Amino acid sequence: MTESGKFQLGTIGALSLSVVSSVSIVICNKALISTLGFHFATTLTSWHLLVTFCSLHVALWMKLFEHKPFDARAVMGFGVLNGISIGLLNLSLGFNSVGFYQMTKLAIIPCTVLLETLFFRKLFSRSIQLSLSVLLMGVGIATVTDLQLNVLGSVLSLLAVLTTCVAQIMTNTIQKRFKVSSTQLLYQSCPYQAMTLFITGPFLDGLLTNENVFAFQYTPQVLVFIVLSCLISVSVNFSTFLVIGKTSPVTYQVLGHLKTCLVLAFGYILLRDPFSWRNILGIMVALVGMLLYSFFCTRETQAKSSEPAPQLSQAKESETDPLISLEGGTAVVPDDDVPKAPIWNSNKDLHDA
Repeated sequence: MTESGKFQLGTIGALSLSVVSSVSIVICNKALISTLGFHFATTLTSWHLLVTFCSLHVALWMKLFEHKPFDARAVMGFGVLNGISIGLLNLSLGFNSVGFYQMTKLAIIPCTVLLETLFFRKLFSRSIQLSLSVLLMGVGIATVTDLQLNVLGSVLSLLAVLTTCVAQIMTNTIQKRFKVSSTQLLYQSCPYQAMTLFITGPFLDGLLTNENVFAFQYTPQVLVFIVLSCLISVSVNFSTFLVIGKTSPVTYQVLGHLKTCLVLAFGYILLRDPFSWRNILGIMVALVGMLLYSFFCTRETQAKSSEPAPQLSQAKESETDPLISLEGGTAVVPDDDVPKAPIWNSNKDLHDA
């Protein structure tokens, strides 16, 4: 097998791991939250990050990757911002209807496109914009039901979208600017993310659920699912940084909506959740949008790679990161993410990716 063939096989494996682990953790958390009544999503996420950091520390001790310290202020700011974005997403989910929360998640892609266009002069072709529009329309049809508005919930959603977009853009730019791998960035930022959520988690969970995480009855079954959720989260967190670092925040969000569709499908198949023709139609439209996005990105990447070198150096950066793309004749690994907003109850948890 050629080097490019091995690299492409690794790409497919990384994408598969990302999708499988993300869908698995949603199903696991659904059982934990909906069936066993453990509603402390923010606190659970802080445990996820602590276990991820401990796992990476063991990997570092085994010399599976190299520790590369860089700008401490950048790492701290990035880690705290990631933690804040998770907390705001949870608050948005708690103070809004399911439909409005889904609209909040859908707004992340256009907001990311706007920020990258304004501040990074990144160009998005009309074909890419069209495919993203089809994707968002499909996910909206499949997931958005009611749209109950309130001032506090709207403000929280706006802040959640902005912080999430900035955090994901930073995930990409920090890796490229400081030449660190996704593992190195995750290892150094994990403690700040975990500490932010560990401190604020019990307060936010108490505010949203009127329950005390320290007074909860931790049965053996609950503990088993918590441990399982934490173990799966290691793969989820790692793949999140990997996808954003090697592709782009927009491609990461596209992959995230694919997982939303898979969660809906698996929820119906495994958990017998309600499923309608509207869900099926929305998923089909979303899949068409994802295919168009990957096709247009691949086509633009191939066209760009065939340009003469002087033109290439003068060309502005464009959005050419499909789910599996070609760059210089070899496949580019997109990998999958920021820990996603945790799930709150049986009606809401399938709408998180």
